[in-house]
Amino acid sequence: MSSVTEKKTRMPSDERRELVLAAATTVFGDTGYAGTTTDAVARASGVSQPYVVRMFGTKEQLFLEVLHRALDKLDTAFRAAIAGDPEVGIERRLGLAYFELTADRGILLCLMHAFALGADPVIGTAARCGFMDVYRLLRDESGMSGQQAADFLAGGMLANVVLGLRLFDDYDTEPAVQELLGTVFPEKLDIIRRSHPPLTPSGPSRTAAPGR
Repeated sequence: MSSVTEKKTRMPSDERRELVLAAATTVFGDTGYAGTTTDAVARASGVSQPYVVRMFGTKEQLFLEVLHRALDKLDTAFRAAIAGDPEVGIERRLGLAYFELTADRGILLCLMHAFALGADPVIGTAARCGFMDVYRLLRDESGMSGQQAADFLAGGMLANVVLGLRLFDDYDTEPAVQELLGTVFPEKLDIIRRSHPPLTPSGPSRTAAPGR
């Protein structure tokens, strides 16, 4: 989209910024930090690449903004769950809040990409701080013990891996995948499946155990 077109839309800058960040979340989630370019984000956003650079500067800074946005959404969802119906167990409330975020696959995948960049002096630092903020929120404000918070985070990381592997693509052809996903997503499995349709038509399983 040309700068002339951008001016004609007259979208407020904060809305345009959110549009670009949402698109960047999807692109980074799908192709990772190393595989993403500001040009790809611009195309997904419907704006020019120079516009993305003017708004965010470097790819690194754009990814940091995506990371902070993802962490903010996670924090908001968890705080709402903590303040929810006390008649419902806290782990169930938090679990449902977390799985509702899976509707935006890019959010959780971007968190995984960031966590894998722990050795990066900039992104790694931001990722560690964000991860520990989540742990402290669970431990200090939800009433969980340290062990409960760690177990909850472990379950969340497994859910992220399942989404990153696109195991849902093999749900119809591989019983072991059905078993695992039913365990990881004991509630709302059908809803989560609909929000993550297969990339390819059903065919021979790609996750079946190899022949001996």
